[in-house]
Amino acid sequence: MKERITLKITSVTVRKVEKENSRMKGIASVLLDDSFAVHDIRIIEGDNGLFIAMPSRKTATGGYRDIAHPIKPEVRKMFEDAILEEYNKEAE
Repeated sequence: MKERITLKITSVTVRKVEKENSRMKGIASVLLDDSFAVHDIRIIEGDNGLFIAMPSRKTATGGYRDIAHPIKPEVRKMFEDAILEEYNKEAE
């Protein structure tokens, strides 16, 4: 049986974006275990508050596809909580 690896977010950086009439409020980078970085995570103002959108690129059909993303809901929540906490610190 494979050993279970537990990832920890060791660093979060947030850059606020202030564009008029834009729902995008910031861009975040996350460092996992001081070893793996995920850049260009967007912080979006939705109808029910802030949420994150993982880095993506445009496909040949005109849609968008995530480049990197959490598979498990608890990992997505871990990312979202850490990023939004840092975003809110920047607002103070």
